[in-house]
Amino acid sequence: MSQPVTINDSQFQADVLEANQPVLAYFWAAWCGPCRLVSPSIDWAAQTYSDRLKIVKLEVDANPESVKRCKVEGVPALRFYRQGELIESKEGAITRSQLQELLESLLAA
Repeated sequence: MSQPVTINDSQFQADVLEANQPVLAYFWAAWCGPCRLVSPSIDWAAQTYSDRLKIVKLEVDANPESVKRCKVEGVPALRFYRQGELIESKEGAITRSQLQELLESLLAA
C-alpha cells in the first residue's frame, strides 16, 4: 500500500524537480481545517496512482523555502510537476472526485 512521502526543503530538488515520474506536491498545515478534509484523498491518490505518480507532502510551516519556490499562498495547495516543470497549480480544498478528474487529465497529457 503506497503512501505519500513526507519531504522537507532539502529534499525538494531531488524528490520533485529531478524525479523520473510526475510528482504531485501536497502542501498542508496542522492548523488547517480544510487540509484535514483533503488529506484522506491525497492518501487515496497515492495508493491509486502509485504506478504512474509520486506524491509528496510538505508541511508549510517547516518548509518555507519550498513554499516560496512554489508560490504557495494558501493551504491546502497542490503542485503538479512533470520532468521538473510545474504543469498545474491548485489551492484550496478539493474533493476526491475533483482530484481524480485532475490527475486523470494530467496523467493522460
